[in-house]
Amino acid sequence: MSNFINDTQFKENLKKAYRNLVTAKAMAEHYEDNFKLVSKYVHATSRGHEVIQTAIGMQLLPQDFAFPYYRDDAMLLAIGMKPYDLMLQLLAKKDDPFSGGRTYYSHPSLNDEDKPKIPHQSSATGMQAIPATGVAMGMWYKESLEELKQDDNVNMPIVVCSLGDASVTEGEIAEAWQMAALKQLPILYLVQDNGWDISANEAETRAQNAAQYASGFHGLESVSIDGTDFEESYKTLEKVIETIRTERRPFVVHAKVPLLNHHTSGVRMEFYRDDLEEARSRDPYPRMRELMGKYGFSELELDEMDAFAKAEVEQSLKNAIEQPDPEPADLFTHDFAPTPITEEKGERSPKDAEKVVMVDCALFAIEELMRKHPECLLYGQDVGGRLGGVFREAATLAQKFGDNRVFNTPIQEAFIVGSTVGMSAVGLKPIVEVQFADYIWPGLNQLFTEVSRSCYLSNGKWPVSMILRVPIGAYGSGGPYHSSSVESVITNIRGLKIAYPSNGADLKGLMKAAYYDPNPVVIFEHKGLYWSKVPGTKGATSIEPSEDYVLPFGKAWVLQEIWKQEEEETLSIITYGMGVHWAMNATQELGVQDRVEVVDLRTLHPLDYQTVFTSVKKCGKCLIVTEEPSDNGFSRGLQGRIQEECFKELDAPVMLIGSENMPAIPLNSTLEQTMIPSTEKVKNKIEEVLNY
Repeated sequence: MSNFINDTQFKENLKKAYRNLVTAKAMAEHYEDNFKLVSKYVHATSRGHEVIQTAIGMQLLPQDFAFPYYRDDAMLLAIGMKPYDLMLQLLAKKDDPFSGGRTYYSHPSLNDEDKPKIPHQSSATGMQAIPATGVAMGMWYKESLEELKQDDNVNMPIVVCSLGDASVTEGEIAEAWQMAALKQLPILYLVQDNGWDISANEAETRAQNAAQYASGFHGLESVSIDGTDFEESYKTLEKVIETIRTERRPFVVHAKVPLLNHHTSGVRMEFYRDDLEEARSRDPYPRMRELMGKYGFSELELDEMDAFAKAEVEQSLKNAIEQPDPEPADLFTHDFAPTPITEEKGERSPKDAEKVVMVDCALFAIEELMRKHPECLLYGQDVGGRLGGVFREAATLAQKFGDNRVFNTPIQEAFIVGSTVGMSAVGLKPIVEVQFADYIWPGLNQLFTEVSRSCYLSNGKWPVSMILRVPIGAYGSGGPYHSSSVESVITNIRGLKIAYPSNGADLKGLMKAAYYDPNPVVIFEHKGLYWSKVPGTKGATSIEPSEDYVLPFGKAWVLQEIWKQEEEETLSIITYGMGVHWAMNATQELGVQDRVEVVDLRTLHPLDYQTVFTSVKKCGKCLIVTEEPSDNGFSRGLQGRIQEECFKELDAPVMLIGSENMPAIPLNSTLEQTMIPSTEKVKNKIEEVLNY
């Protein structure tokens, strides 16, 4: 018999746990009884998983962070949520406390003072592991600062990341576990192993279970338990949590459980399951009743708790059904958190300042931010002290601010991008870097699903405050893996702000604006402009703006302005990045500076449509210059928007020049130059449009 048998506190916990279990069970059963009513939207339940979820939820503190997955409704009940709260989300109601009716059942976003904090996470299997590990890494960094250390380790915060066993085969799990082990982060990965993916079982899809897999990560301790046994689950988790709170190191707890309900309401277990009788033999509910009897609870007491749970669940659903749905206007809120940076401020060209290359403008901006804000960090591949970035864009920063603030990561683009969700959630401002735009693809999963949607799907509770630096563009025979333009892909991710400056002053001002913006920002930095080594790019070198200079997003710059003319044909060139230099050089060589206006977009989202439309309507003709391939891209979309808005004032179709529509940029310099635009090609296009 357990040594808990005479423990009054454990008996109280046991009573609380039983109530939680039977409430979750009653919810699952009531959903089945009212299947047609509640299955308008997809949902899953914790049936079979209730014990392990209850055991972990009961032990979390308000300072902790939790990342439940979509089957964790029993965990949510255990931390203090009510059936009514969950049912508002089940029915996608306006008052859904997590998302305002925007996302699925048991997809919480919670920032209540009296409960563990739950940043938004998606349904995508296993993807929460990286943001969760980012929270733990944020704790690790904050604890490295003397002023943030605590004398009492007993109540130090931890992170719990809940996972289904099938998710452990995902590559992003490996990235998260690698960093947790490497940095010794205070995180518990709770793997609930029910033996199934959807219709594929563990024998088909996994070479080992989660605990066996975790053993390959040196420094990540793992333990396996029976997740239907409350005493074993509670006691094991209690010990693990105490160890994490005091020793600040990661654990995996692998809990074996049965799946006693459908994968989701849309995928019925009868379609494919051949193990239902065996699974039902491991039902945690009768085991829990048996345990309650050993601790002196009578059958009458248990039946009363069952009846209360059933009544509460039935009434909660009735109440939730009566609540209003969101209104159409609710669609248009919380895509971004409000930014304080709305006006250009500070000195752009101080009198005594020196001219500096573009890469140094960014470097100095980050140095100024890090000196002023201890919550500012920089990490990515090769940005640490030995190299300071492959373009020297982080040179000397590690030496000045230490290896805990400026550090190398493994080759893990998904982790670099997705960890910012967690870092932001604990109040940090991460500046991260993908080494080349060509390497951004492994990070898109996190950028699209977690980073960009967090503010919107959490109904404004969890905006992700981060900056992602992306060196981009072709020059100097970078070849097919170091030269790509990817802005069309990124601009199709709603919920991001995107900058693409053409000069150092703009880069510094936008970097500062991005830092003070509470939203995720991607800054494309053209490698060919960093040092102004490419012929015709001296204009990228700038007098360094003052420390307080900020340039708000969504403010295009009419770099070369002309007067409205009646007798001569005039042209507006809309461009950004390297295109600005091709356009300026082309107009100068043609001697048409008085007939061609050049608009530098500076930011691709938000985009300053008003300045664009004003210029095009004034000039009557328009040419868009981009480095991206010309078909099916961001610039083609802009072309259509201009054509639609300015149709009555146009004297010619809106034209576009971009790279050739080939699969990659070749290594050979002749082929590279054939592929991408140039001053000469833009000159020819200007003459074509002016003479149309």
